[in-house]
Amino acid sequence: MTFYNREIFNHLITEAQAAVFSGWDFKWLSGRMIQEDPPWDYPALVKSHFTNVHSLLDMGTGGGELLSTLVPLPIDTHATESYPPNLEMAKKRLSPLSVTVHSFEQDETLSFKDAYFDLVINRHESFNIDEVIRILKPGGYFITQQVGGLDNLEINQVLEPETPIPFFDWSMESVLIKLYENTWLVKVAEKAALKTRFLDIGAVYYYLKAIPWQIEGFSLEAHFEGLRQVHNIIERQGEFITTAHRFLIVAEKKGTTS
Repeated sequence: MTFYNREIFNHLITEAQAAVFSGWDFKWLSGRMIQEDPPWDYPALVKSHFTNVHSLLDMGTGGGELLSTLVPLPIDTHATESYPPNLEMAKKRLSPLSVTVHSFEQDETLSFKDAYFDLVINRHESFNIDEVIRILKPGGYFITQQVGGLDNLEINQVLEPETPIPFFDWSMESVLIKLYENTWLVKVAEKAALKTRFLDIGAVYYYLKAIPWQIEGFSLEAHFEGLRQVHNIIERQGEFITTAHRFLIVAEKKGTTS
């Protein structure tokens, strides 16, 4: 079994195991995982839809990192978050901005009145389109940037080559089908394949620790052989290249307010 620079492998894995991931902050990967930006500007797009918006919901706000940069916010702004550590971070960050942060467990049961929001935004959070329809006012907008089901599958191909792709059917097209079946007006529908470069095995390990749905049950023990193979590629080639998949949808709920 070939193993290039095992001491470096051990050091980088140990370092990644000790690193703490909180909120939605990937600063630890700076300079170690380099990803192309999508061709659109999600924050600017969201801000451009604030005109005449009184009520806003940010679904899956994480630690409130993005929402806090969009100030000034609409007067009645809410955010949801399901992960307890992120929830506390979001409350600390967003409460001074008069944002109400809500804990939730399932996309199917959001605790908001029917037709309450003028604008619902969602970046990289799952959602139930029926609930979005219910809580959004007629004429209101839904803006979402999503991670496609084929995201960074090169990692899966090495670490678990015989395992089915867990989110194979999650795509821009699958969301568009649901929107059109509910007669939404889709204003923007774009997708992008973004080159991602992992420069050391520690970055790969940390990424999989932070994104547990990429490989369910990920651990050093269960996936040691695949990690060794990825490490060998990086040691020989200087990087391990994957493809990040993103898609963007801006849609308007049909109808007029009463």
